[in-house]
Amino acid sequence: MRLFLAALTSCLALPAAAEVPVLTVLTYDSFISEWGPGPAVEKAFEETCGCDLRFVSGGDGAALLARLQLEGAASEADVVLGLDTGLTAAAAATGLFAPHGQPAATALPVAYDDPLFLPYDWGWFAFVFDKSKLPAPPKSFAELAASDLKIVIQDPRSSTPGLGLLLWVKAAHGDAAAEVWKGLADNIVTVTPGWSEAYGLFLEGEADMVLSYTTSPAYHRIAEQDDSKDWAPFDEGHYLQVELTGILAASDQPDLAKAFLAFTQAPEFQSALPATNWMYPATDIPLPEGFETARPEKSLLLSAEEARAARDPALAEWQAALAQ
Repeated sequence: MRLFLAALTSCLALPAAAEVPVLTVLTYDSFISEWGPGPAVEKAFEETCGCDLRFVSGGDGAALLARLQLEGAASEADVVLGLDTGLTAAAAATGLFAPHGQPAATALPVAYDDPLFLPYDWGWFAFVFDKSKLPAPPKSFAELAASDLKIVIQDPRSSTPGLGLLLWVKAAHGDAAAEVWKGLADNIVTVTPGWSEAYGLFLEGEADMVLSYTTSPAYHRIAEQDDSKDWAPFDEGHYLQVELTGILAASDQPDLAKAFLAFTQAPEFQSALPATNWMYPATDIPLPEGFETARPEKSLLLSAEEARAARDPALAEWQAALAQ
């Protein structure tokens, strides 16, 4: 009995097995959907990190920042994935982000180097349509406004594409942006909280065109062998979106968070993006066959500070036009 008790005491004195560290990544809905890159990214990172990677959905892109502003340093997230250049100035101003320590991304159409936010993919906003139903799409915002076409867009207060459209109109038309919105108001069927809802309505035939990306038709070509969808080139040019990830300064896994950001630049992560997130990768890797046909001739992009300064006036113009 004494020997048994001694052995039991010895076992109880041994340290417990180390718990697997958990890295929590706050991101947007479509990234972690079953058809998005999330499942493949989770599997690949966990094979190298000795950790449990957990994705948490925060709605659409712009809703991520709103959630962080509400939660502050008490946020459960270690990493945020899905902000873009229209939000980075406001995100940096919160003081919630820590430097990522990674070199600049290598395959963007514009120079981008930010100590707090690291690009992982990019693309151009565009209106997508069905070629079999709309053989001659509008070539500008003016032509769209003059038409009787029905469009679906996303709410700029919760969605990065929605905010991107505001900045697109503002970058292209400046002080005339309010008039552009007045012209577009009667074309808008509905405004959805996020991209997924809007694109779903378009596919269900509720609208002639939907605000999406120049790369969206690639999904239909590659995943569905359907060449009926295309994007409409606009004379004004197309606004560029660079999607970004950043580390929360209050994270209790700072080393693991930095390892994840480094992983976003690795081939295992980047190669998953074109045929799941349907965006261009931030590093120079081969694109899948059928991914690309043409690119916009002109790119528009406001700097982070310009975008921050333009947001509230552009939002007011948008709200005033839709309220009429």
